[in-house]
This record gives sequence, structure tokens and C-alpha cells, in this order.
Amino acid sequence: MADWLERTELIIGKEKLQKLSKSHVLIVGLGGIGSFAAEFLTRAGIGKITLIDGDNFDPTNKNRQLTALDSTIGRNKADVLAERLVDINSEIQLSLIKEFVLPERVWEILEADRPDYVLDCIDSITPKLEWILACKRLKIKIITHLGAGGKTDPSKVLVDKLENVNNCQLGLVIKKRMKSKKASFRGIKAVFSTEIQQKHSLKMTDGSNFKKSFYGTVSYIPALFGLYGAAEVINYLAEKKN
Repeated sequence: MADWLERTELIIGKEKLQKLSKSHVLIVGLGGIGSFAAEFLTRAGIGKITLIDGDNFDPTNKNRQLTALDSTIGRNKADVLAERLVDINSEIQLSLIKEFVLPERVWEILEADRPDYVLDCIDSITPKLEWILACKRLKIKIITHLGAGGKTDPSKVLVDKLENVNNCQLGLVIKKRMKSKKASFRGIKAVFSTEIQQKHSLKMTDGSNFKKSFYGTVSYIPALFGLYGAAEVINYLAEKKN
């Protein structure tokens, strides 16, 4: 293993580190949650990552997104994050999909790539639901990250089964839609916060990109969501039987 992974090897062992180096993780959504998750995965030694995001940085991203800087405004989020990840691990295999993935494209991407794990880090309901349903049908592991907006208490963030999610409007909508499609929640993990969303921070949008509204966010909550999701994936892949 590379020298920079020495301390990781000391705590998890050579065999588990090798498993991580052979693993492929797909991350859809590279904002406040996905950008931090990608960094944690890379620093743990994940060997292959697919990055998906069609968005470009704007100044409003700087309060919570790892790679949002004055120097990156206007650039594609996948491009910028890829440069950072290669600077951490020059041997990492990266695949970039620089588009807002429409529901019908989800299946095409998953069937072509067959990743070991998917991190859903988007907050638009229709495509989020499609990623979950497609992963379920194709038997691909997925962890979905739910509403980080409107929340400020880091002690309320946790990982649990999707069926156990509470006090999260996004989670409630996703579960209702899955029930309407008679889709099982079994095997789906979720990162969420049990804190009640602060309604005063809600702002409506024009509905573009499947998004009708958003809540205000503080710097550390999306990052913490990304950390919890990355930790779940890293621990699962390190323990996975060949």
C-alpha cells in the first residue's frame, strides 16, 4: 500500500484496506454532502469513484460545499472535485458524469457501471426516488442522504434504516412515494436528522431541476451528513466478503 495510507492500515489492517482499494463507489450530487463524502472516501483508500453532477458553482455554495471557492465559481462541480481527489490519491480511478441525471438515465448508468455502493446526495425528490428504486431493483447497495437543511444540531444526525426515519419532510415524502409504488424499504440505509426543521428558513424556488423549495443551511450539518454516509460505506466495503 502507498505510504500515505500507513495510518489507515494500522487501524483497519492490510486486508480491509485492499478491499477498499478494489471497491467502486458512485456519488450522485456533489454539493455540501457529496463533496465531503467523496473526500472521506478517497482519503480512506477507495480505488474507484464515479462522480455525478451537472451543476456549476455559484457564490451561494460557499457556506457549505467543500470545493466552493472564489476561484471555482462558474466551474463544474465534478471537474473541481476530481482535481482535488487526484491531488490526494494520484492512482484513484475517476469517472465523471457532468449532467443532471434524468430518471431514465439512472438505470442506464447503474447497469453500465454496477458500482459496489451508491451514495445518493441529492435533494430533488423525483431523481432521488429513481436512484433508490433502481438500486433496489438491480440489487446495488445505496445509502440516501435526506434533509440537512433547516437543522443546526449535530447531535441529532444519525444513520438508520429508511423505515425508521423521522422528523424529516424529505424522508416522509420518499417513504410515501415508495409505498405508493409498493417498493420495499428493506436494505436501504439513510442519513438524517431527528431535529425538527426550522420552518422560518424555508425559501421557494421556480421549480427547476425538480426542486420547488429549499431550507437554509449552516456549514457543518451537510458535512456531517457526508461524513456519516462515507463512514457507513467504508465500514461496509471493508467488511464485505469476496
